[in-house]
Amino acid sequence: MAKDPAYDAIAKARRQEESGNPQGAADTLEKYLQEDPHNVAPRIELARVYCYSLNDKNQGLFQLDIVLDLEPENVDALKAMTTIKMQNKRFNRETDEIFQRLLPLVAKRKDPKEYAAVAAQYAVFLRKQMTDFKKSAEYYEKATRADPDRYEYHQDYAVLLLNDLRDYVKAKHELEEVLRLKPNNLSVRNNYERLMREKFDADGNPKKSLKERLFGRH
Repeated sequence: MAKDPAYDAIAKARRQEESGNPQGAADTLEKYLQEDPHNVAPRIELARVYCYSLNDKNQGLFQLDIVLDLEPENVDALKAMTTIKMQNKRFNRETDEIFQRLLPLVAKRKDPKEYAAVAAQYAVFLRKQMTDFKKSAEYYEKATRADPDRYEYHQDYAVLLLNDLRDYVKAKHELEEVLRLKPNNLSVRNNYERLMREKFDADGNPKKSLKERLFGRH
């Protein structure tokens, strides 16, 4: 079996990183890439080392830019790019554009769990950085449809519905989904019971607001 020098460089770099020598890991990958600059796997690994072990986001993003110049549809590089850039509001426009490139590429791979993870990450970005609550809800819906048994997506969607959209009927459904998947989650159960007391009547119908009671049709 032929040796794969790129694999060997990545394996060596990971051993160095795990032993507490991230700079040595970066040096190993940089040295390898001098000989094989178009190999994207070690370059993505180098970007990870820079971003998370050496805390050099700029150098990490530079490496990912090179990967995307070589392979514009590289899903791993696009995922890494969104994860880094979505933390900083000054990258909001770029991050949104990258997600729009990434989502259809992931959809083509026909892996519902992978698609759900990216859609949920985009929903988080839309809520926290863009404050586009309606669009965030749209992507939480996509995530929960693609992977309905991942309780975190339902839970995060419920928070959006309760705190930002004030859609208590949908929030009730999402909390019920969390309890279906995590029946012993006391915090969620308490929130669900509070929602039912405050926003629904004894028959489980939404309570009317004061405005609706005063001016609604009879």
